[in-house]
Amino acid sequence: MAQGAGWRTRYQVLFVIALAVLVAGFLSVAAARHGFFDLRVYYGALHHWVRADGEIYDWLKPDSKYGFTYPPFAALVMLPLAYLSWPAAMVISVTLTVLASALLIWWLVDPIARRTGWTRWFTLAVALCLAAAFEPMRETVNFGQVNMLLLFLVGADLLWLVAPVTPFGRRLPQRYRRFAGVGVGLATAIKLTPGIFIVYLLVTGRWRAALVASGTAAAVTLVAAGVAPDASREFWTTALWDTDRVGSLSFISNQSWQGVVARLDPDHPNTLLWLVLVAATVGVWVWRVRTSAAVGDEATGLALTGVVQSLVSPVTWVHHLVWLIPALILLVDNAYAAPAGSTRRRWLLRFAVFAYLVLISRLVWIWERRFDGLLGFLGSNFYVWISVALLFALPVRGPSQLAETGGVAEFDQPKRRPSPRPLQFVGRPLTIRD
Repeated sequence: MAQGAGWRTRYQVLFVIALAVLVAGFLSVAAARHGFFDLRVYYGALHHWVRADGEIYDWLKPDSKYGFTYPPFAALVMLPLAYLSWPAAMVISVTLTVLASALLIWWLVDPIARRTGWTRWFTLAVALCLAAAFEPMRETVNFGQVNMLLLFLVGADLLWLVAPVTPFGRRLPQRYRRFAGVGVGLATAIKLTPGIFIVYLLVTGRWRAALVASGTAAAVTLVAAGVAPDASREFWTTALWDTDRVGSLSFISNQSWQGVVARLDPDHPNTLLWLVLVAATVGVWVWRVRTSAAVGDEATGLALTGVVQSLVSPVTWVHHLVWLIPALILLVDNAYAAPAGSTRRRWLLRFAVFAYLVLISRLVWIWERRFDGLLGFLGSNFYVWISVALLFALPVRGPSQLAETGGVAEFDQPKRRPSPRPLQFVGRPLTIRD
């Protein structure tokens, strides 16, 4: 037995090493080099604000039209950048992204390891290697973006504080659960788009968590206004509404419904068509997340809301699509919950593999300069089609499936009364009822 386990560990170590080498080779060929472009924007704007006594929203990266676009609270969170060297800023950006990614992915894949009997470290190592090749992830690292940090804040909130039990099947004491919503509120105050998770809490009836999230976002925004009143005034009255600061809506990297509509007519995007698509998407999302919340499947609620955020946001650059990671992982979880050899397992695994391969391929960039015609329309928006398919195809896990992976605690399951015990008494059956 011990010898067999030893051989298994050796094979797993060799497999992980081979996969890591394969991914490194792939990244050396496929990964675009952005030189930490977004981190340079944060770094330059904060230096201009703190060191040169300028206005943070007036600074633009040299030879570009890009400046700091986040709320003033984000500037306060990033304030240490103004006192760090550029190499230190790069190291900290990559380190925080890797740590946040590893923790979130661990929470999501650990139930798969327990369900399948795979070694936990092996499952996590394979998942991290695959995540490194994922185009939105590698773009996040290469740009020096904050996407994974925001996803981590929201994921920690929903999976640990809002959910009935933690990803490891334990119930947190109530003194911790009363802080449910804080992570969502902080993420919303840093970058407004995670505010859709406050809507998620509302539509699923988590009123207290929604109130905490809203209160947290409002409180830290007011703190930022008190510390930096001029920057706050500039952001909320001018910078927020200046759409030229974020780039062209028709740019191929914008993989949202707004990007689809803008590429149909870059000069005059049809606002009504965009609003209809957004309304239909939100309607499907509300129906699906209410279903997941009813059975306590918080991970699926996180995944579906991440998908919808990507679809309905006016701007969803490719690096923002890290919000699809929970949905892809849960596709695999649902596949292995299905009976071995079943059609359901085969189709879910095929879809997961197909979606993953598309999202590491840089496929949409083929149409970066021309996206006219039917092929251009279909190809330039392919990541959007993947998001739409995930919105409809990602299953909601039932109570039995959640119980298998520790998603529902034993004491959350309905209790059965024991069956009456028949006894023989003077030749006749006598039933003793408890």
